Amino acid sequence: MTTDVSPASPDKASLRKAALGRRDGLAVEAREAASRRIAEIVLGLPDIATADIVSAYWPIRSEVDLRPLIVSLRARGQAVALPQVTPDGLVFRLVGEGDALAAGGFGLSEPGPDAAIVEPRALLVPLAAFDRRGHRIGYGKGYYDRALARLDAREPALAIGIAFSAQETPRVPDGPHDRPLDGIVTEVGFLATTGD
Repeated sequence: MTTDVSPASPDKASLRKAALGRRDGLAVEAREAASRRIAEIVLGLPDIATADIVSAYWPIRSEVDLRPLIVSLRARGQAVALPQVTPDGLVFRLVGEGDALAAGGFGLSEPGPDAAIVEPRALLVPLAAFDRRGHRIGYGKGYYDRALARLDAREPALAIGIAFSAQETPRVPDGPHDRPLDGIVTEVGFLATTGD
């Protein structure tokens, strides 16, 4: 576990900045190798393997690159959705092989407005920092928090955080409305979160 942030400095902004700095500091080759390993691990998760639709994301900056994983999910017959930021929050739209993506806010590549909206039950969630309890720090806008709350209102969705191990922090501050992830995948393996 990489911990250059003291547990005594709990504000999310400083934890986010430190974790993203560690992620940005990884060599490109190390990120590529780790992304391939993460894809292998995710493909082997039984709850992902049985999902009809898996929500993934198109990488920005130094995020884990899920594009090879997306190809593998489709190759075994699973549909893939990507998030789109709207004024009402995140919606998830199906994307097929070769579908054009549109430039969205925050540097995102998103499905076009004609792509079908779906409510995935299995989501691969990007993050800036995480702890072993499954709490995450996103990019500060709360889009995934609100989307998960909406999806969970119907029935609990499976939310798996995707990150490099360098993004781990000792403890993410959380409140009563923060929903922990069901697990986290890094290049080290699958972390079953404690949720406490």
